[in-house]
Amino acid sequence: MTGAVIEEARSTSLTRDLVALTKPRIISLLLVTTVAPMFVAGRPSWWTVLIVTLGGYLMAGGANAVNMYLDRDIDDVMSRTRLRPIPSGRMAPQAVLAFGVLLATTATWMLAHFVNVLTALLALAGFYFYVFIYTRWLKRSSPSNIVIGGAAGAFPPLVGWAAVTGRLDLAALYLFLIIFYWTPPHFWALALLKQKDYGRAGIPMAPLVWGERETMDQMLWYTVVLLALTILPVAFGAFGLIYLASAIVLGGLLLRGVLRVRSLDRQHEIWTKAAWWTYKYSLLYLALLFVAMVIDRAIG
Repeated sequence: MTGAVIEEARSTSLTRDLVALTKPRIISLLLVTTVAPMFVAGRPSWWTVLIVTLGGYLMAGGANAVNMYLDRDIDDVMSRTRLRPIPSGRMAPQAVLAFGVLLATTATWMLAHFVNVLTALLALAGFYFYVFIYTRWLKRSSPSNIVIGGAAGAFPPLVGWAAVTGRLDLAALYLFLIIFYWTPPHFWALALLKQKDYGRAGIPMAPLVWGERETMDQMLWYTVVLLALTILPVAFGAFGLIYLASAIVLGGLLLRGVLRVRSLDRQHEIWTKAAWWTYKYSLLYLALLFVAMVIDRAIG
């Protein structure tokens, strides 16, 4: 293998690792919950949508990179994370931290310069909340880490709303609360499946501290509140029948998944499949719910 080929392979590997640090699969859902509220709030220009999308990706990607820097010790003992760039030895921790800070700094400048300062501040607040409140503090200290720390994932609708309106109001808070109440049942479905991993890493996830039954009960509670919250704005005329029908059908499927996980025998293979289905469907649920909001506003 020639030197040029080796260099090209290294460059390709580095590019792949840099992209992996941003967690693009996770960010894709965050961008849906950022852009959709922009069209619910008004009629943004495509330039604004492009800048907010790029800035949102960079900010979230920066947060994910810094998260990997802070979690490098536990990533090394968890089977699902030990192949990440730092624990695998492909990238130095300091390089990952610098990369994450660079992305967040670039995103802050872009959003403040091309959109507005409030949008930049909200995006930066989400970054700090995720890095310091969730990753640095709650993740390793409390079984409520996902409940409180999950609020970091609820900042994108605020960013999108502020980008169009230049302010925040009750409608934006409503979108924030949807994601806030969606996060626990979504993530606890995965936590139930990955208890051994979290146990080896010493992370006090709900199933390990509260027990499986209490965790599943809490999943049901949060899901019921979430479904009520998604239907409530229809009564105030914020959305119409298209959104209402979508919220009922999508929410009904999510509730069915949570109830199935709660009712099946934990030792049975069907339970594992049900938990995986609930986790994966919850991702689709949130994306489709926000798309339904946009369609309802556009047609209505």
